[in-house]
Amino acid sequence: MKIGELARATGTRIETIRFYEREGLLPAAERTEANYRIYTEAHVQRLAFVRHCRSLDMALEEIRVLLHFKDSPGEDCGAVNALLDAHIGHVADRVQELQRLEQELRRLRAQCQAIQASSLCGILSELAQGAGSDQASSAPGATDHVPGASCPCPRS
Repeated sequence: MKIGELARATGTRIETIRFYEREGLLPAAERTEANYRIYTEAHVQRLAFVRHCRSLDMALEEIRVLLHFKDSPGEDCGAVNALLDAHIGHVADRVQELQRLEQELRRLRAQCQAIQASSLCGILSELAQGAGSDQASSAPGATDHVPGASCPCPRS
């Protein structure tokens, strides 16, 4: 199948498939005489594996490690367990950060209880006061409030 067919079969953008190839997560496809990539069912399965890992918010390096073990079925899976344990820890940390962010947003929301002129809005006033302070840049989730924002890699 050609790249467009692989994209449709897996619900993955063509640019993402090429990115995963460049990153070594997908093996290079064979090429036709006309230089078209030709993908196999093995590519479909591997791409599905990578996408599932990405849906669990795993980083590319984590996926590389998992693929190594997937490609080496005789190896001990202790490192896989350790990787997942570490990832669970990162997720738990993020959950706590998001809970602190939620509390801060609820506290901020409580600053304005009535519909009034925006010049009197407690939320806007509080945001303006904290805009230049260290509090704004160190607030929970201030720089990475979007899941996966620290990783520039495509998800789909």
